[in-house]
Amino acid sequence: MEGAPDIIGTRREKLVNMRKQVGAYLPRELSGLAKATGELAAARGEKLYLVGGAVRDLFLGRRNLDLDLVVEGDAPSLARQFAKGKGGKVVAHARFGTATVTLGDVSLDMVTARSETYAEPGALPSVKPGTIKDDLFRRDFTVNAMAVSLEPASFGELVDHYGGKSDLDKGLIRILHKASFRDDPTRIWRAVRYEKRLGFRLESETERLLRRDLAMMDKVSGDRLRHELERILEEDSPEKALRRADELGALRQLHESLKADGWLVKRFEEARRSNDGSKPEPSLYLALLVWRLKEEELETVMGRLKFGGEAARVLRGMPNIKRAMYELGSAGIMPSEIYRLLEHHQPQGIRAAALATDSGLVRVSLELYLFDLRFVVPVLTGDELKRMGVPEGRRLGWMLRTLRNAKLDGEVTTREAEEALVWQWLSKGKS
Repeated sequence: MEGAPDIIGTRREKLVNMRKQVGAYLPRELSGLAKATGELAAARGEKLYLVGGAVRDLFLGRRNLDLDLVVEGDAPSLARQFAKGKGGKVVAHARFGTATVTLGDVSLDMVTARSETYAEPGALPSVKPGTIKDDLFRRDFTVNAMAVSLEPASFGELVDHYGGKSDLDKGLIRILHKASFRDDPTRIWRAVRYEKRLGFRLESETERLLRRDLAMMDKVSGDRLRHELERILEEDSPEKALRRADELGALRQLHESLKADGWLVKRFEEARRSNDGSKPEPSLYLALLVWRLKEEELETVMGRLKFGGEAARVLRGMPNIKRAMYELGSAGIMPSEIYRLLEHHQPQGIRAAALATDSGLVRVSLELYLFDLRFVVPVLTGDELKRMGVPEGRRLGWMLRTLRNAKLDGEVTTREAEEALVWQWLSKGKS
């Protein structure tokens, strides 16, 4: 097997059976489906395994409902046969040897056991069919490179060629071979994510190799790097992994001005407190992470990581929010002015500004908009204004906006007051 001489993990195996853990931590329906799939695979002369994070979490006593199954055989064919027998649906990709079986609200992901080779650092791998040992060797860390047999004759038996159970007991995150980070530099981000999520530590040689290969991230597409950053921002306490990434130099590899210091930790913690202790949107964390970048630096990061959707909208609006903060901090600023300055910006960008600013006046204006002003609308609708004689077009739009501003500033508080103001404008021919 290519790369085998550089294996880092401990390859000594002990006979361990996970039957009890499978029963204790997997819902009965899922464990029953896994067992039935294993029986079908055996009848076809194939071997089926539960692999990866689910096996790790079985040892840790953590529920993990993302079940990945590897078959030494033909995963799409097995999935189609299983789905047909159970009345389920299957989406198969024969080219990649993968399939997903869906039975009601339950799904199982199956893949054909394979080996991988990398033509150059950071490239996507070339794959070919292989054994379970090959398949486990292609994984990121030893604690994720264990499997549990689902074959009836050996159901629950642990397959641990690379010392994953030993590293799990020691609380270590260890790569499987010395070229691991060069083959796939996104593993650098997964290393810090798993280290902090599990409360583990990087094995010393793994940390040395990680630091050695930081520059390899430059060979990875922005989409893949962004995906790893987004996964970190979905963690319960993402600042822990970001601080570790900063310490290791990985954060600066994205941009030299990015920092995960005490300032950022404090803002992330406050973001959760202000969100009733629940997870904020990742776009809020992201906005705080890049808040201190200059506008041109922000553009560089956005271009490198290819942000789209809500994240891009939040980030693009941040320079204008920063420019508006001087006016937002003015004593006696009218609510309608606050609305004008912020109405075209995303709520998560405004929340980030409120968390980031040191000005109490600015924060009051930002939070007033977030929790009150942005929801203010006139009682009178456009259709009602037209029935009062307001022609459709620019004049109607002007009246609706001006009515809203009058309501924001407390000049009108009732339907009658709004109607009186409209009649006044109409009598004076205002538009």
